[in-house]
Amino acid sequence: MIDVSDFYDRHPISEAQVLAALRRRRSGLSTAPLRADDLFDFDQDHYGGLAAVDALARLAGIHARTRVLDLCAGLGGPARFVASRRGSTVIAVELNAGRATGAARLTRMVGLHAQVRVVRGDAGALPFADGRFEACLSQEALMHIGDKARVLREVHRVLAPGGRLAFSDWIARPTLGDGERRRLRDWMAAVTLQTLDGYRALLGRAGFRSVAAEDLSDEWRTIVKARLRMFRAMREDTVARLGEGRYQEYDQLYEFFVGLIEAGKLGGGRFSASR
Repeated sequence: MIDVSDFYDRHPISEAQVLAALRRRRSGLSTAPLRADDLFDFDQDHYGGLAAVDALARLAGIHARTRVLDLCAGLGGPARFVASRRGSTVIAVELNAGRATGAARLTRMVGLHAQVRVVRGDAGALPFADGRFEACLSQEALMHIGDKARVLREVHRVLAPGGRLAFSDWIARPTLGDGERRRLRDWMAAVTLQTLDGYRALLGRAGFRSVAAEDLSDEWRTIVKARLRMFRAMREDTVARLGEGRYQEYDQLYEFFVGLIEAGKLGGGRFSASR
């Protein structure tokens, strides 16, 4: 079984990939100051792009004075978007060392390091005082965490009374078989996949109230199919960066994902709740 840190060490979306794509776009404009907007086409390693981040920010009630926790923040794209668009301060927590370092460097490059602070840490043992934040966001990250109940209790602890949690994640259908679950776990460290009702129950047991869940499966089906087409269109560049073996590995994974979603075995969900 692949470890989540190994999975993201090998992931095709990386700091180096973001910077390479940026250099190609900014050819002849390299002296212009970088802004967060310059990265947004490349640094959103989740489903739905900026619209998905904005939807979570609305559900969490984020504004300029909100203290925000971005949980399992990856390369920090959503944290930079929230800081630049809403003016809030964000602490971005990421376990993977390479992605945490990359997030910090990209944030400094676009001049947002005063608003976005990257902390390398474990979502199940957050290094913050009780009630530190008014909002918490997370995108397609809890699927990698076995003890989701522990993470949700930690989020509940660090949110102030009335604080809001909003996150998205992959959800399993009853028809998802044990072999398919094992393949998802072995390929991409997707452990203990939950259903919509499973997440509702976990949030309630962690102490959250006003729990809401939205099925995003139809929207994500379209996105994943488009990602597969885009990935295949970039084959030459991907093979040059990662090698033929890695390209084939991710091509098979994307195709497997599309098949599960098309078959109604796997989908997406967006959740929100109050402390």
